[in-house]
Amino acid sequence: MQIKDVLLAAGNGAFFYDDQAAIGAGAIQDGFIYPGVPITPGFTSIRVPATSLSVGLVLTDDTVVWGDMMGVQYSGTGGRDPLFETAQVSGLLSRFVAPRLLEVDASLYLDSCAKVFQPLKQERLPHSLEYGVSQALLRAAAYVQRSTMAEVICAEFDLPLPTSRVPIYCQSGDAREINVDKMILKAVDVLPHGLINSRQKFGVDGQAFMEFVKWVAMRTREIGRPGYRPVLHFDVYGWIGQEIGLDAQGVADFICKVADTVPDFTLNIESPADFGSTRAQIENYATIVSILDNRGSRARIVVDERCNTLEDIRLFAEAKATHLVQIKTPDVGSIADTARAVLICKANKVGAYVGGSCTETDLSAQASVHVSVATQADMMLAKPGMGVDEAFSIVGNEQNRLLAMLKRRGAQKGKRWIRSTGSHAELS
Repeated sequence: MQIKDVLLAAGNGAFFYDDQAAIGAGAIQDGFIYPGVPITPGFTSIRVPATSLSVGLVLTDDTVVWGDMMGVQYSGTGGRDPLFETAQVSGLLSRFVAPRLLEVDASLYLDSCAKVFQPLKQERLPHSLEYGVSQALLRAAAYVQRSTMAEVICAEFDLPLPTSRVPIYCQSGDAREINVDKMILKAVDVLPHGLINSRQKFGVDGQAFMEFVKWVAMRTREIGRPGYRPVLHFDVYGWIGQEIGLDAQGVADFICKVADTVPDFTLNIESPADFGSTRAQIENYATIVSILDNRGSRARIVVDERCNTLEDIRLFAEAKATHLVQIKTPDVGSIADTARAVLICKANKVGAYVGGSCTETDLSAQASVHVSVATQADMMLAKPGMGVDEAFSIVGNEQNRLLAMLKRRGAQKGKRWIRSTGSHAELS
């Protein structure tokens, strides 16, 4: 099956692009906006509506399959690509990538990705472009093979057909208390993110943050169903390091202190500190992991900043410099590399969290579900947007539909095996 044309359609991301440097420097929120002067290059204001760009592959039989390109909420910081510019990416795709797409066999997923994503003048293509085009190529391969996107990933990476669901992690945005209640009532597996992205939310010596952690645990016991114990996961955007100090021992001590306030829960702390470079991040995070493990703490750290590309993820995993890696899908690039990243984490006995950004779309979220389930990641983000209901519905429903199809597929294979061998064994 060939690709005979390429379509582009401008679109919207499900949230906003935010200037993390300006917010971290003290920009105060006024309603939904952040008045003030942006700091990060490319931003015309501190909060910018997220844009996306859809790429449609027109196949030989006139079927069109789509993928979506976008940046992440905090673009341009922590080693990430600059702010997503629709016109720039559109021009690059039209001039250089589209001709490559017309030459590939759409049924061969990894082969197509390898050919289309060749560097341009020794420079890698933008990660956002790889991300969207690789989604469309995955859908094309699934269409041609009459299978699910998950099955394409399983076949390409020689993985068994999955049967287990992947835990879902929801994020609260700024409407923290209301959204925590929603998450608890819906029995979300991992919650609440918390958006601890300012000194005001973290508090002097982390007191405001600790009170919030205790409140989430209390609220879970208060309104959750009997026996419900979600993983508590908080993204602190480096504020432990900023407020407590950039000392691995001090950061570990603080994390243990927080964990001690919620002894009945597993505690994930994402981005506890930013040590300024990938190398420094690896060295210090490895020390923090060692301290927590030696103490037998129920706390785990999650790396995000300074761990963006597939090679970054490999370095962190091999160094045991985290308990969980957030595989931030638009930052990794090709969604095939998201699958590779999960497998790298598993090979090194490090947790794999298929994340992404609130700025994504329904299409990118659904593709991420298929990769997460196929590779059996440890958890995946409910996305897009900052609302609980929509993201949990999109990701949760896609997973449930997928598992129903895979269960039927597995049963059909079992029946074919029995007919071919003459076995009278009962199907489980």
